[in-house]
Amino acid sequence: MIVREIVDGVVLLSHAHVNCYLVEGRDGVTLVDAGLPSMWTTLLGTLRRRGWGSGDVKALVLTHGHFDHVGFASRAHRAWGLPVLIHSGDRRLAAHPYRYTPQRNRFLYPLTHPRSLPLLASMAAAGALGVKGVKAVKALEPGEALPVPGDLTAVHTPGHTDGHCVLHLPERDILLSGDALVTLDPYTGRKGPQIVASAATKDTRRAMESLEAIADTGATMLLPGHGTPWTGGARAAVELAIQEGEH
Repeated sequence: MIVREIVDGVVLLSHAHVNCYLVEGRDGVTLVDAGLPSMWTTLLGTLRRRGWGSGDVKALVLTHGHFDHVGFASRAHRAWGLPVLIHSGDRRLAAHPYRYTPQRNRFLYPLTHPRSLPLLASMAAAGALGVKGVKAVKALEPGEALPVPGDLTAVHTPGHTDGHCVLHLPERDILLSGDALVTLDPYTGRKGPQIVASAATKDTRRAMESLEAIADTGATMLLPGHGTPWTGGARAAVELAIQEGEH
């Protein structure tokens, strides 16, 4: 398990190649994505060490509804009464995080990309196969500052899923890119800026088109749902992702 403060007040929690984040604001904490179920204990310990209690966590914002981003969402909602925000296009997916149809078969695809097998095995060991969906969600509004600590603005970036959103923190010059742009693809094992493979993406063409919205943020640092932070700027990351293309 990796816990790392990326910049002041933005903390990365990473386990089994899956990332989620704590964003601290003046009036509390926002969680961005809910990783895998096994990350719950680490979340509690991290909050405690940073001087926050459960009552200081004001919201959980999901970039999208796949199982490896919904991991402890239901538990957080039940335990803390925590509001869970997600784009309306992914409301059903958040409730049923395994019920989606990517462009290619997500079970057979890794067999032709053997570098992915250790990554996917570690995700499974961390609880990826036992995620409970969360139904009690609220729709977030893209293009507006969200009513949560940390000054986050959602930008709709469909393709990976219908309702995928990245989260821009303009005052900190950071973009939480979810799975719209990653630096490690668990389904191929490839590193570097790219969209996620068609084995876990609904519409790769649309995902490529959404890269322009990422570039338009002008953010210097990208914090992805999988892989290490990217500090070379959004435009450069998008250019590399376009070169990498679809898989």
